[in-house]
Amino acid sequence: MSASALPYRPHNHDACVTRAIADARSICQQHNARLTPTRERVLELIWQSHKPLGAYDVLAGLAEDGHNAAPPTVYRALDFLQQQGLVHRIASLNAFIGCTHAGETHTGMFLICRACRNVLELKAPAVSRAVQAAAEREAFKMDDVTLEIAGLCPGCQADSDNE
Repeated sequence: MSASALPYRPHNHDACVTRAIADARSICQQHNARLTPTRERVLELIWQSHKPLGAYDVLAGLAEDGHNAAPPTVYRALDFLQQQGLVHRIASLNAFIGCTHAGETHTGMFLICRACRNVLELKAPAVSRAVQAAAEREAFKMDDVTLEIAGLCPGCQADSDNE
């Protein structure tokens, strides 16, 4: 995602959704993984904004579409999307966000605005290397790394300055 398309700056969000679905189709085809209509719709719902969605928010979105989905269906879809690298779980919010670097091996790093709840996924290879090196110095074998940084986005900082 370019600096001009940050979640807290105006941008053509439909382009985000379109790109995410196209990436998902391509990645699933490369991995011989089945992107079912339900899985694709779950991904679309997650990409409706840059705010993370909980599983029950996704379930509500499916219900609005007329799907008679149960929680296990949503959790299986979310698990599939995580395995394919298409979404990330934001543990501190118990919610999911679309991956802006789908198809790339990377460390999940997120700026989470505590006011508007928008999330920006960072790409910072130097930070990833530093974490890896620190773990290696401790002879620790990492399986997964997710960094969540809470604070205020520029828009919410401006709002709090104006109060």
